[in-house]
Amino acid sequence: MRTTTANRVEADAWITVLNRYGHLHHAEPGPDGAWTVQRTPTSTPRTLHHPVLALDFVAEVLRDIRRDIPGVRR
Repeated sequence: MRTTTANRVEADAWITVLNRYGHLHHAEPGPDGAWTVQRTPTSTPRTLHHPVLALDFVAEVLRDIRRDIPGVRR
């Protein structure tokens, strides 16, 4: 659970890192601060218009990454 307000800088940083490390197929910032992201080549692109939506997406990706790591307790 978040204890601080979501902000655009944090969302931008998380999406940039996930993209850089290959956890996203595509991530493109828009001129209005929104992101268009795609997890895999066959997944539907999503447009994240607000930092809360972006950080929810990041949390979803991180859960998936953690689930795929062998030996990690859930």
